[in-house]
Amino acid sequence: MPKVLVLYYSSYGHMSQMADAVAEGARSAGAEVDIRRVPETAPAAVADDAGFKKDHTHPVIGGIDELAQYDAIVVGSPTRFGRMASQMASFLDQAGGLWAKGALNGKVGAAFTSTATQHGGQEVTLFSIITNLLHFGLTIVGLDYGYAGQMGVKDVHGSSPYGATTIADGDGSRQPSDIDLGGARYQGKRVAEVAAKLFG
Repeated sequence: MPKVLVLYYSSYGHMSQMADAVAEGARSAGAEVDIRRVPETAPAAVADDAGFKKDHTHPVIGGIDELAQYDAIVVGSPTRFGRMASQMASFLDQAGGLWAKGALNGKVGAAFTSTATQHGGQEVTLFSIITNLLHFGLTIVGLDYGYAGQMGVKDVHGSSPYGATTIADGDGSRQPSDIDLGGARYQGKRVAEVAAKLFG
């Protein structure tokens, strides 16, 4: 049974919902899954003024070394000007020791994200995460077109072949749709299936 970590940062709760869906998909394929979030680095006054979510349902990860305990790591971060949020980047920047030891080489990795608009940098943000994961030696699993929900233009929805995504709207009022959550579940399932083949 592969052990999967879903690691995310969320300011307003959209990424938390996507993380739950990724985990649900991975568990459906038989994986043991932990969901953790990275620490908030914004000053409390800034977070309060911006209305950041405070009632989180998932615990903060204990430290960077915990990444080595997993067979697969799925990283989620909202977009900040076309790249991952600084909170996630700050956490991953601590992985130099793991990188130097090759502790993450050969593990499975994936990415998911959220933007305010349809063209707000989803794919660039996914690649900012994927770039880190490739440097760590992970084998990347995207959101392949076996997930038919990402096709078509009838409904506004996220999703990209590079990873599951959602669209939050500028004021955060749009919540992940069934299509968005379906993509996250599908990707989580694929990550677990690939990890099972490599480590099962």
